[in-house]
Amino acid sequence: MPLLAPNVNTGTFNVFLKMLSEELRPLEHAVLIMDQAGWHKSKRLKMPDNITALLLPPYSPVLNPVQNLWHYLRSHYLANRAYRDYDHLLDAGTQAYRSLTNEVVKSSAGANYINGGRAG
Repeated sequence: MPLLAPNVNTGTFNVFLKMLSEELRPLEHAVLIMDQAGWHKSKRLKMPDNITALLLPPYSPVLNPVQNLWHYLRSHYLANRAYRDYDHLLDAGTQAYRSLTNEVVKSSAGANYINGGRAG
């Protein structure tokens, strides 16, 4: 079940963590790799017992290839546009997400080191 929210903060992330935790089977444990966004490190974060956070080092785009995918989406679909309201922005984001193909994801967020290449 996706979580759509008008902003991301500790409260929103706590909702996501609860939803993720409930999706796991009784003996499953998830390791969630995260950057160091403020809501990932907040003292008010409620990390469920069946999820472990693994924080990436600060400023490590080579270890966080999804940042390149976000850049692609912004530059090709979302930047330099005016949105009437939140729903218009949500529709644009949904359309951008749905336009992604396997090839685009591999070329923009692919990490050479995953397939035996060199990092960076």
